[in-house]
Amino acid sequence: MNILVCISNVPDTTSKINFTDSDSKFDKNGVQFIINPNDEFGLTKAVWMKESNNASVTALTVGDPSSEAILRKCLAIGADKAIRIDCEALDAYSVAKEIEAHCNEINYDVIICGRESIDYNGGLVPGLLAGYLDYNFITNCVSLDINSDSVKCSREISGGIETSECKLPIVIGAQKGLVEESDLIIPNMRGIMMARQKPLEVIEPKNFSAQSVDNKFFKPEEKGEVKLINADEIDKLIDLLENEAKVL
Repeated sequence: MNILVCISNVPDTTSKINFTDSDSKFDKNGVQFIINPNDEFGLTKAVWMKESNNASVTALTVGDPSSEAILRKCLAIGADKAIRIDCEALDAYSVAKEIEAHCNEINYDVIICGRESIDYNGGLVPGLLAGYLDYNFITNCVSLDINSDSVKCSREISGGIETSECKLPIVIGAQKGLVEESDLIIPNMRGIMMARQKPLEVIEPKNFSAQSVDNKFFKPEEKGEVKLINADEIDKLIDLLENEAKVL
């Protein structure tokens, strides 16, 4: 079985975020980047499937050379090889088309993406990719079992879990539940050393044009001052909620 795990290079949530060019571009200076958490859940599941499904796991990202650090981490976690498509990730359309072009050259039985990235939260790439390749597709995936060419998978829906069955090939939109946070693989020294020996291939992009553009970014408004009311001043609290906060 041939598994592709699509990886996004995203800012650590503890990083201080700034914008440039009249707030139209994200400022990468001083920002620590990590593997997108939803992608890491998918990667961990793929590594688990290596033995049970006799699988080969490839990690792929669309990005510049700065994204190779997270690909090396993917190799240390357990991926067999890594691929970087050498271009900037402009939008969901161009990213999905670049990945599709690669998948048209190498057939994958299972393609695992995160259901969304934690930077833009678009959630479009997995569905677009499945549509372009004409693969079966399930997002918000919390369970995946493959027996030969048959797939049984479950996804979160409003108020419950939906279970489906289909045939390979398939695109998965992974999230927490596919594996748990406690199951994530922390690379050890042996894994890090072995990762240096595994192939990281850089391939030329097809240079698909973006179909959308970011006009302006906005930071959340700063929180206002907090007024503390003594526990025995209930009347004062009610007065403030009614006349100042106007929530009563």
